[in-house]
Amino acid sequence: MSLDRIPSSLAIAALAIAILVLFPAPGDACTNILVTKGASADGSTMITYACDGRFHPRLNHSEPADHPPDAEYEIRHWTGELWGVIPQVSRTHGVVGLMNEHQLAISETTTTGREELENPDGLIHYWKLMQLTLERASTAREAVEVMAGLVEEHGYRSTAESFSIADPDEVWLMEMIGTGPGGSGAVWVAMRIPDGSIAAYANGIRIRQFPLDDPENCHYSDNVISFAVDRGYYDPASGRPFEFATAYDQPTQQSRRYTTTRVWSIFRRAAPNLELDPAYHRGDPTAEPYPLWIEPENKLSLSDVMDLMRDHYEGTDYDMTKGVDAGPYATPNRWRPMNWTVDGAEYTWERPISTQQTGFSFISQSRSWLPDAVGGVYWYGLDDTFTTVYIPLYAGITRIPESFTVGRLDQFSWDSAWWVFNFVANIANLKYSYMVEDIQAVQRELEDRFLAMQPVIEQTALALAETDTELMREFLTQYSVGQAEEVVRRWKELGEALLTKYNDGYVAGEGDEDVERGYPETWLREVLRARPDQFRLDQVETPENALPY
Repeated sequence: MSLDRIPSSLAIAALAIAILVLFPAPGDACTNILVTKGASADGSTMITYACDGRFHPRLNHSEPADHPPDAEYEIRHWTGELWGVIPQVSRTHGVVGLMNEHQLAISETTTTGREELENPDGLIHYWKLMQLTLERASTAREAVEVMAGLVEEHGYRSTAESFSIADPDEVWLMEMIGTGPGGSGAVWVAMRIPDGSIAAYANGIRIRQFPLDDPENCHYSDNVISFAVDRGYYDPASGRPFEFATAYDQPTQQSRRYTTTRVWSIFRRAAPNLELDPAYHRGDPTAEPYPLWIEPENKLSLSDVMDLMRDHYEGTDYDMTKGVDAGPYATPNRWRPMNWTVDGAEYTWERPISTQQTGFSFISQSRSWLPDAVGGVYWYGLDDTFTTVYIPLYAGITRIPESFTVGRLDQFSWDSAWWVFNFVANIANLKYSYMVEDIQAVQRELEDRFLAMQPVIEQTALALAETDTELMREFLTQYSVGQAEEVVRRWKELGEALLTKYNDGYVAGEGDEDVERGYPETWLREVLRARPDQFRLDQVETPENALPY
């Protein structure tokens, strides 16, 4: 039935539901890594984003555009509901995903903070704030100013957020929270990550003390301390220095474990000799908080950062591929809800960096020595970071892969790249420890090829730019789009091959020979511990004592 055949009120409701299904809100459980020029192996800045949540992402792209003086920009809810309008700027930058044509990239993680400070009367939601800023700012410093100006003028609607902001030269961390219902503006602080350092955060406010007299490296809202004093979050007479995280966050043991275990794992892998105490991420109130940034023991390559995004605490006491909870085939996935109760006691699963409910993730690569169209690369992956492929999309491309722009959560489609990656990842849960090796073999093949081809592709693009910049952009576009669609094609083949090879629990051998691959002994021992007698045979089977038919 078409919408023009039903009552207008029902049509509006149906349209709202359809829009929500097609364009659901991004997730609020994300992990971010920030890498400065001096901490990267090639001198690029990098930030990451794992946008986690149950939603079907759609990659967005917009070209630079000029706008008339009286143009307005509509601010809408995920459902399409109009919240308000703001003045449009005279020119907006081109954007691919969350990177613009000037190699500026922004990512976020929802840190929630004090929930009473969410302002439903504000106009700018965090996702819209990132989009607007990418269209209006050219550098990380300018992005901080634009973000602060937008929420000051139009109000901030979300709970607390942490934003990673990177251009080819600098990386900034900005943390923001609202002023409560009926309030105005926001409370925020932004700090430049020192060159040679890396930072990380994951759903928890990370900035504690910050300098009040260093505008080169730290900006903050005028009300950052006074508002906390007025609300009773901070008492200057206490003699304690003001800390943004202490004033505006309320962590619990469960939230500490959920958020800072991921930070700890990134830092312990980048700088093992720091030997950061796990007691803090286990919720010990006396433990020392982790530093906001560290210097890695070795400079990080792009592939190193990809590896950091694929972490389940392997090799630690919290390794999610170990134990009976990993099942017989060592799956690191834990199904929601995170918290559960048995016999009145509360428990929580570990929350890893790599998780099955990731919608999309990216690693931005910004390089100061290259033209923006070539220097900025948006390495984009769909679904679980552990089983995705990071595909290079250059900042200067003029269109994006069709399969990354279609699909919906409530309907499987081979035309949707997101569904293709979900198919492979979900099939892997049938016999994870076996299948993940097959998946990562193809993953490594594709990503290694991209990394190997990158210098050649960029040298060709630079040569074309000397005579025809539009031809250069078309070359990068054809490469990016072509490689993306080739990955989707390969992933379809991989899913079909996995289903064939591991059908009904067997492992297909040569020809018609199927190999029986049962359960590992470690897991069988757990079965026997729970039911020691049910599966026991009382006597050894021999021809002499065989039972009659």
